Amino acid sequence: MVQEVRTEKGEEDPYSNALAQLASVAQVIEIDPVYYEMLKTPRREIAVYLHMKMTDGSVKSFVGYRIQHNNARGPYKGGLRYHPMVSLSETRALAMLMTWKTALIDVPFGGAKGGITVDPAQLDEDELEELTRKYVDSIYYNIGPEVDVPAPDVGTNPQVMAWIMNEYSKMKGYNVPAVVTGKPVELGGSLGRKEATGRGVAIVAREALRAIRGRDIKGAKVAVQGFGNVGSNTVRFLMEMGAKVVAISDIGGGRYFPDGVPVSFEKLYSDFLASGTVGKLPYGTPIGNEELLESEVDVLVPAALENQITEANAHKIRAGIVVEGANGPTTPFADRVLERNGIVVIPDILANSGGVLVSYFEWVQNLEREQWELEEVNSKLEARMVKAFKDVHKMAQEKGVSHRLAALTLSVDRVVKAMKLSGWH
Repeated sequence: MVQEVRTEKGEEDPYSNALAQLASVAQVIEIDPVYYEMLKTPRREIAVYLHMKMTDGSVKSFVGYRIQHNNARGPYKGGLRYHPMVSLSETRALAMLMTWKTALIDVPFGGAKGGITVDPAQLDEDELEELTRKYVDSIYYNIGPEVDVPAPDVGTNPQVMAWIMNEYSKMKGYNVPAVVTGKPVELGGSLGRKEATGRGVAIVAREALRAIRGRDIKGAKVAVQGFGNVGSNTVRFLMEMGAKVVAISDIGGGRYFPDGVPVSFEKLYSDFLASGTVGKLPYGTPIGNEELLESEVDVLVPAALENQITEANAHKIRAGIVVEGANGPTTPFADRVLERNGIVVIPDILANSGGVLVSYFEWVQNLEREQWELEEVNSKLEARMVKAFKDVHKMAQEKGVSHRLAALTLSVDRVVKAMKLSGWH
């Protein structure tokens, strides 16, 4: 494996947490030691150093990663993250989580993740495009529709995916839309892809509240941390379902609404864009990140970055159910505290899998040179998310384990079976 550029230690180390989750599965099912060892580490780790002349004439170097964890069930699949805190440990962990996520939602993909250690806000559009194209040039032989299919993540968007598709297609000599998902619709992207993750989170929250607490989502109090693509769309669909969203936040601050958001989602989002941050909305009372996480609600949705519920605050969480919109927002120690306190956690590999599910739909449409109607995409998403939740909930009840452990067990079992049937050694 390539060497880490920046070390991370402690209970909040993402890769250590991912390994701890894998180890927990052995408490529920027997895993052949050979396959267990294979699953602990990625099949391939790629680190590239991207040197670029900036608009002001200076030269800067950036580190990019692509970690390919497992492809027993199909091509590697996973997002591409542009963020100053991108690290090898984080990318390894997220690649492993993608393996479990694609298996849990039962699509024919494996797991991968990529990232560049950069703050995209510090680059102009030309610099961002050049950095993206340099990254594609460096990993060209390691991606492709049948090899590894990137997608948007934190700090990237459909425009970045368009650049990736174009650069890869130029090198192939013909148009290859299926090399990435999350593209603009005009270039073969799927209708409904942008809002898919948030829609899926809302669907799972609705199903969890009904199955676990025996109540309807309508009128339920919800707090959502994060107001990016996932968080904002989660708020949108929860409001459409009749939930009472009482708190939202982003990096610039938060707002509390005792009786729920007092305006329509369209108005809320318009005001958010005008203000530049949730913290400057012209209504609601200010609320800090800690206050939001610790608010007394029926459902808490952490939809920002990882490690938000930790040893430091787990005992203060008062939500009935935590639905993980972000990847890895709850550390293993915090998980145990929440479970002891009777708080049910719906894990990230289930809750936020709507994005990869519609990415699969997009990939299929690209391979078939078709485009489905939005109603078909949303209908298929709804059916698959509901089924995935029911599968996890059933196993949690049958085995007497947490929903996270149930989800991981289902996923790992499916991956191991694929490895055995394929003859992996």
